[in-house]
Amino acid sequence: MAHPDPKSIAVLGAGVTGLTAAHRLVQLGHRVRLFEATGRVGGAVRTERTAGWLIEGGPNSLLSGEPALATLVAELGLGAELVPANPAAKNRYLVRRGRLVAAPGSPPALVASSLFSAGAKFRLLTEIFFRRKLRPSDVSLEDFVRDHFGQELVDYGLNPFVAGVYAGNPQKLSARHSFPQLWEIERTHGSIIRGQLAAAKARKSRDEPRGGILSFRRGLQILPDALAARLPAGTLALHARLEALLPGAQWSVIWHDGTSAHTENFDTVVAALPASALAQLRFGAHGERPLASLDAIEHPPVSSLFLGYRREQVAHPLDGFGVLVPAVEQRSVLGVLFSSSLFAGRAPDGHVALTVMIGGMRQPELARLSPEKLLAAIEPDLRELLGVSGPPVFSRHTFWPRAIPQYHLGHERHLETMAACERAYAGFLLGGQARDGIALPACLAAGEKLAARASA
Repeated sequence: MAHPDPKSIAVLGAGVTGLTAAHRLVQLGHRVRLFEATGRVGGAVRTERTAGWLIEGGPNSLLSGEPALATLVAELGLGAELVPANPAAKNRYLVRRGRLVAAPGSPPALVASSLFSAGAKFRLLTEIFFRRKLRPSDVSLEDFVRDHFGQELVDYGLNPFVAGVYAGNPQKLSARHSFPQLWEIERTHGSIIRGQLAAAKARKSRDEPRGGILSFRRGLQILPDALAARLPAGTLALHARLEALLPGAQWSVIWHDGTSAHTENFDTVVAALPASALAQLRFGAHGERPLASLDAIEHPPVSSLFLGYRREQVAHPLDGFGVLVPAVEQRSVLGVLFSSSLFAGRAPDGHVALTVMIGGMRQPELARLSPEKLLAAIEPDLRELLGVSGPPVFSRHTFWPRAIPQYHLGHERHLETMAACERAYAGFLLGGQARDGIALPACLAAGEKLAARASA
């Protein structure tokens, strides 16, 4: 439904958050201009298709369950493109004592599993008696999980999981901000297990399907591409370098297209930029940078190495989602996704595809190696863990020098900086990965939230 009082709105950044905000604002009848510094849309989402291979250079899948995702997929006519993860790829492997062990997915599987010691299993099963706890201050994610489950679960459960999600270090991550749902469960239920069981029961009572892993037949890039394609002609400005934001009766956005400078006026400015770009925004005639301190949000480097092999080159059945590697195992890889097992169409017939993640907070120096040196560094891990023999028949390297924002202890000071900037500058709103969560569905939800706020 069209807005009764349409506005002119500038949206800064054509990643998933900015695209979602622009799409929704256009639907509401506002005049929108979307500014993107690079020559493409999608931000961290980057899909390539070549010679029968489908390569995801950024996120590799989506978790269903976020209403914003279901709404957008339906609106964009992408329902037929959605593909669930292969049910046969249900195993999630962890490395312990140099070999792959399937993570237990149920209490009986936990009892039978060789992943954890008897003492760790007992601690896990008795966590259900943990009482509600109101902590006076934030704690590290590692301390939080150790309180509930003990050190062994930290080493062989939390640590590899955090490597897979944040490429982060649980000793530094804030429990309250990096996993706010767990923080809230402890406050309301005490036990994490009891709280998760209650949430599952509530979902079932509402007839909500269980969350699952999804992608699109042609890869995740089709989502931002479809959002961009729906925008009216002239909405999207690529290669647009922002030079200044001048507040007043209207906002003046001064930007450069590589040849000349332009000034456009708007009622509202919506910033859906990564922290480093927010830090560089200049406000007013004197070029003040009220968000400069956001540059301190750490973003470790990550390399993604997509490797294709003939099926007979890999001894492991690849019957799972992939494998995560705990830091205590002292390997060169953070984890390996079994890409061709997870979704069909990721590799040519007779071949398999692996996506190897390297670097992060654990070993940032490895992420910065050249593709050749990187492959040499991880080859022993692939050989010993998965039985890989010989060189890949296909490879593609994607390097993210500033990959994933780390919500470290003290992150609330960055949240306050963002809130203070909005208070100081009427008509300026911001959101996205630095503020609203790092996962792709969270970025979609952040865009919807920004559009609602800008339209109010």
